[in-house]
Amino acid sequence: MPIYHPRLTTIDLDETKRYAGLGGKADFSATLLTEACTQAQLLATPKGVWQTYTYDQDSHTIMSPTPLSLTAEGIIKHLAGATEVAVMAVTIGIPLEQEVSNLFSQNHYTLGLLLDAAGTTAVEMACDAVCYVISGQAARAGLTAGRRFSPGYGGWPIDVQPEILALATGADIDLSVTDTKMLVPRKSVTAVIGLYPYHQTLGLNHEQALSCDKCGQPGCHARKETNT
Repeated sequence: MPIYHPRLTTIDLDETKRYAGLGGKADFSATLLTEACTQAQLLATPKGVWQTYTYDQDSHTIMSPTPLSLTAEGIIKHLAGATEVAVMAVTIGIPLEQEVSNLFSQNHYTLGLLLDAAGTTAVEMACDAVCYVISGQAARAGLTAGRRFSPGYGGWPIDVQPEILALATGADIDLSVTDTKMLVPRKSVTAVIGLYPYHQTLGLNHEQALSCDKCGQPGCHARKETNT
């Protein structure tokens, strides 16, 4: 699959505030927030790549050249009904995180925090752009794309990160994974997207939306408010 280069024409201010853990608080400089988002837009070099594989429902296996059997309940449930999967990897590169390190070393902590949060917003926006392209390709093949689901969320152990990165051919966009299963560069994402026959999606109820109240990740500053 050719490398896709999403265009980020803006960085969402509200999402950046959320990722910075600010929520509805206003005790920060709006000027710094705008500066951080502008810097993120300039420093980010978004790239995405993905591969599509047959998915065997009975064995919960991604039928890649080296088949990957899924064992975590969260991802298995998420892919219920899928006949294929798209395995994706997205990054915004390393310049932004280098600038964050520079800002902290110069004691510019607030701007560093906001720029780091803006980088998270940027990679999420890049992921959304890649998902949009995947969805269009799936539609042309008579399939409907579900939502992305990443290692480390919803009870899917991060230990599978190297295998998912390999299936996505993440090395093609200079992505790697550490011994502790963290992606390098940090502002990167891998995910699996289920592709469903159209007739199965008409009444689909497989909890694709990985809402915050279903995620077991503790201490997440980016957790969205949910209504009960």
